[in-house]
Amino acid sequence: MRHRLGQAGRAVLGAGLIVLAILPLLPAVSNATLFTLTLMLTSVGVAVNWNLTGGFTGYVDFGHAVWFGIGAYTTAILMSLQSNGPQIGWAPIPAIGLGALVAGVLAAAIGRITMRLKGPYFSIAMLGTFVAMREIVRVSGGLTGGGVGLTLPPYLNRPLFYYIQLVLVAALVTFTWWLRRTRFGSALVAIREDEIGAEMRGINTTRFKVTVFSLAGLSTGLFGGLWAYQNTFVDPDIAFVEVRTIDAVMGTMLGGLGTVAGPVVGTVALYWLREVLWANLLEYHLIVQGGLLIVIVLFIPRGLVGLVDRRGTSVATLWERWLRRRPAPEEKRDKP
Repeated sequence: MRHRLGQAGRAVLGAGLIVLAILPLLPAVSNATLFTLTLMLTSVGVAVNWNLTGGFTGYVDFGHAVWFGIGAYTTAILMSLQSNGPQIGWAPIPAIGLGALVAGVLAAAIGRITMRLKGPYFSIAMLGTFVAMREIVRVSGGLTGGGVGLTLPPYLNRPLFYYIQLVLVAALVTFTWWLRRTRFGSALVAIREDEIGAEMRGINTTRFKVTVFSLAGLSTGLFGGLWAYQNTFVDPDIAFVEVRTIDAVMGTMLGGLGTVAGPVVGTVALYWLREVLWANLLEYHLIVQGGLLIVIVLFIPRGLVGLVDRRGTSVATLWERWLRRRPAPEEKRDKP
């Protein structure tokens, strides 16, 4: 049964890729539509990267969008100088690449510290990292433009941006599918299920956690750099925005935490649901979105894909495991 469902899922995914690939060739598809679809693909990419940490290792990251902002701002800083002269500043490809690298290196450095924390403590630490980085960017006006932001040279080839994002998302999902079936991926899931037990079996949990955390940071920084180039403007309030992490968490939970297809299915559904809500419930769409999150947690904790893929999990299950592993205060005091 699972094999048939897997084949059906791959068939649907393949058909979806074909449809997405031919969309820009249709005369009825405007640049505005391509821009909207590109933003949707960006959200999918961020969610898939978040799932590498939150879904595979069980470390729920509330500050994941910090890597997006770092990639966006590094790219913007390097490219924005081009507007002052043809020989000043960096070209797009190396600027975006360095932005991704900076995000990955910072993720490795910060992950070495924060991933020693467990459960909600890690989540809160990453949220603090996100807020701190946004304020650092805001007060570093000489380099980042402060609250005014930075303007990048315009290059508004919408079909090109769309295809780049589509290829990157397809490659990222393929990488996630492959990773899930490797010994490395199995080690990540072992950490999620029982980190102490994984350590006792000889798994270097710190190395595995920091490695996947760094990969997720690097890839998210890449999407951030592409977004900055496409948007042609960045400031702290749009590059470092909390809702980007919330969308990644909600999309992954809606689709299926810890599954390969979950972040894709959930984020696409959430994105278009929000478009409908925004069009019809302008003043109340955030209230409805919050209610949707409650419904997901209560009634479909494993998500839509998790209903058929039992390898998924839920945030509540993850935190319950962490709480069970912590000794009670009375037990601590009784120890000599």
